Amino acid sequence: MVIFFAFLASYFTIFMIKPVAERFGLVDVPCSRKKHVGSIPLIGGVSIFIAVLTSIIVFLPLEKRLIVYLVCAAAIVLLGVVDDYRQLGVKIRLGVQAMVALLMMWGSDAYIHNLGDLFGFGTIELGVLGIPFTIVAVIAAINAFNMIDGIDGLAGAMSINTFAAILVLMGINGGQLTVLPLIIIATIVPYLAFNLGVLGHRNKKIFMGDAGSMFIGLSVIWLLMISTQSEINNAFSPVTALWIIAVPLMDMMAIIIRRVRKGHSPFKADRDHLHHVFMRIGFSSRKALITISILAVFLASIGIAGELADVPSWLMLVLFITIFLAYSACIQHAWKVARFLRKYVFTKNRIKE
Repeated sequence: MVIFFAFLASYFTIFMIKPVAERFGLVDVPCSRKKHVGSIPLIGGVSIFIAVLTSIIVFLPLEKRLIVYLVCAAAIVLLGVVDDYRQLGVKIRLGVQAMVALLMMWGSDAYIHNLGDLFGFGTIELGVLGIPFTIVAVIAAINAFNMIDGIDGLAGAMSINTFAAILVLMGINGGQLTVLPLIIIATIVPYLAFNLGVLGHRNKKIFMGDAGSMFIGLSVIWLLMISTQSEINNAFSPVTALWIIAVPLMDMMAIIIRRVRKGHSPFKADRDHLHHVFMRIGFSSRKALITISILAVFLASIGIAGELADVPSWLMLVLFITIFLAYSACIQHAWKVARFLRKYVFTKNRIKE
């Protein structure tokens, strides 16, 4: 019942707030980095949040940590809406995100203090260092999902993959608030239908906006925290969390490294993300979406399999770092990789056809 309610709440919220967004100018306008046609309402994230909020209030007992989560989510969505409308500076965005992280820790008494047995010598406890570590983790998760939102459907697909992986591990190993990732998935599906123009929504496109991608990132890190940092029963180990958000995390880290090496600001937007590389090779945006989604599912599946098989955390970390280094090397030389694949791989395939 709650899943059906969440789906309908998201679907009808889109219809209700779309004309409001168009009237007040909460739309995305094409520019040098944005190749879409026309002004697109930035309401996907707002509709998802409203649907999640309504579903929680109606169906779940409002315990303290849920209330704290909703307050923090409301703050981050408001930040996103203002940023979508006015283009806030980086310092303001990061400052508000840090304050939201502090509020989340203070209100729910939860923070990242246990990194697991990452090096094979026993559990790593951060103690008070867990507080700044958590702030960095929250900011990283929020911006990882914000930065991956570059082509139609990608942020939604990455979100569903992540929440589905969390749901699987919560369901198998036992976890708190197992229904929450399912609620969020149900609210994302209507957004995807509008964003991709499928199921009769071809000329009704909307974008997620910063409000949506930041809300998704906050929800992900909050669920990862309560699933890996419980004093009673953890649903999965901290290293598994890296695999669950592998593609957004790796993409963000590789892009930041590339920008810093070029002497640019880590937050300067460009067209060197993974989806841009695929499109330079010759993929359509839809094919790039499908390929990246398959990659995300594959990496999340490795994390889930490692968790269920009780593979040592240090070994899972080594494997993750190895894959990231290979990924980062490709991103650092994105143009060369794209040219090579376009010339020697895809050209030959076309000739064979």
